[in-house]
Formats: sequence, C-alpha cells, structure tokens
Amino acid sequence: MLFDMDGTLVDSEKLWDVALQELAAVYGGVLSEDARRAIVGTGMADAMRIVHDDLGQPERDVQESADWISARILELFRTGLQWRPGALALLRAVRDAGIPTALVTSSGRALVEVALDTLGRDSFDAVVCGDEVDAAKPHPEPYLTAARLLGVPVERCVAIEDSPTGVASALAAGAAVLAVPAEVPLAPADGVHQLESLLGADLELLAALLNRR
Repeated sequence: MLFDMDGTLVDSEKLWDVALQELAAVYGGVLSEDARRAIVGTGMADAMRIVHDDLGQPERDVQESADWISARILELFRTGLQWRPGALALLRAVRDAGIPTALVTSSGRALVEVALDTLGRDSFDAVVCGDEVDAAKPHPEPYLTAARLLGVPVERCVAIEDSPTGVASALAAGAAVLAVPAEVPLAPADGVHQLESLLGADLELLAALLNRR
C-alpha cells in the first residue's frame, strides 16, 4: 500500500491554505484560487514559483519563500493536524493485515517528521519525502522508489491519492490508483477508481483494484 499524505491521510491542505495566504500577504498580495488549485500536490519549489508568478513577482527567491512557508507550516502542523474521514481506520486495517505500507509525499522530511507524530511512526515500512527524490510528483520516481523500498512490484501496489499531480505520478509508476479528491476535483481516468472519501474503502476494495489489472 502506498499512501499520499496531504489531503489523503490528513486534512492538511487547509493548513497550507493559511500559510500560503499569509505568505502572499507578506508580499503585498492575495493568492488566487487558480494558483492555489495548481499548487495542490506539487513540490515546494514548484509551489513557490506558482505563488511568485501569481503575485506578479517572479523575481523573488524560491528558497527564501520555501523557508518561510516551511517554518510556518511546521507551527501549524504541530497544533492543527487532523485525519481525513476514514483514513485512520483504513491505515489500521492495512497494518493489521500485515500489508507492506509506504508513505509517499511531496512534503519535505522536516515536515513529515512532525506529521508522523499524528500518523504514527510504526504505521509505515518506508517513507518517501519530496526532498529525498530527484524528481517529484507528477514524475513516477516517488512511487517507484516506495515500491522498491518495500520490495514489492509497483504493479502489485495500490496508491491512494487526492490530487491530479499525485494521481499522475502513481499512474505513471504503474500502480493501481484509488483517488479520493479533497481540495481539487479529479476528472475520471482509466486505471483510477474514485471515491468521495476513505469511509468507503476497505481491504476487499483494495484487493479488487489489484485483481482488475
């Protein structure tokens, strides 16, 4: 099993909204809805470029903005991180069944370490962070890396995602995909089973997704 984090396991996208709008305000602007949707599922560097372009300030330093966001989101994660509906029950069911499980996220390691206080450090056999791969989602490398670390062919893995970027990454890697959109609607796609929430997901569904391949 390959789980995305933001918007999939935890309801962290609202915290990102707070931090991104605060950063935009520091720069004297307001982040547009289109830019916010485009950021969902991206790595930090791409997200900051989207912010800068949206504010009409492309000359701003990407690393400086990333550092500001990282510090603020760490504060927010420590105080306001909540599970998405059905996520904890599904994760527990997967672990109780002894299924190899990885966390595959675009977030950086420092932020993930804080999130693991909520998610549980024993919930995953492997953790792949956005700043620990050469190519972030939508490139397939994060999911290919996770499958390799688990020692499981990626074609025998189910990836659970909430964003277009994450779905594209998982599909490109060759995993079966269960999509549970949070902040951004997802268009129907071949190879993607979509649910409104993880309240409707169980081990039988995950097995069925693999058997359809």
